[in-house]
Amino acid sequence: MLENPAVALTILVLALFVGIEVISKVPPLLHTPLMSGSNAISGIAIVGALLAAGQEERTLSTVLGFLAVVFAMINVVGGFLVTNRMLAMFKRKKDNA
Repeated sequence: MLENPAVALTILVLALFVGIEVISKVPPLLHTPLMSGSNAISGIAIVGALLAAGQEERTLSTVLGFLAVVFAMINVVGGFLVTNRMLAMFKRKKDNA
């Protein structure tokens, strides 16, 4: 981990600006594949959060790691539910006639 909080904050702000710039350049046609990619990234974040929660004995890191796991799981489950609903819209409906 980074010892200097100013360096960590600088990296966070730069990552935010780069992320916003990259996402704003994505055409609307590619938004659905981008959502699938963000679900995969959230899965990776769950692994990192589990490692952070179990790495140190301090209460703060354990609580923050637990919260990261909870929020990443909500994001992954919600992403899969939205993807499932979108795929259901493209299924052909059976005629009962």
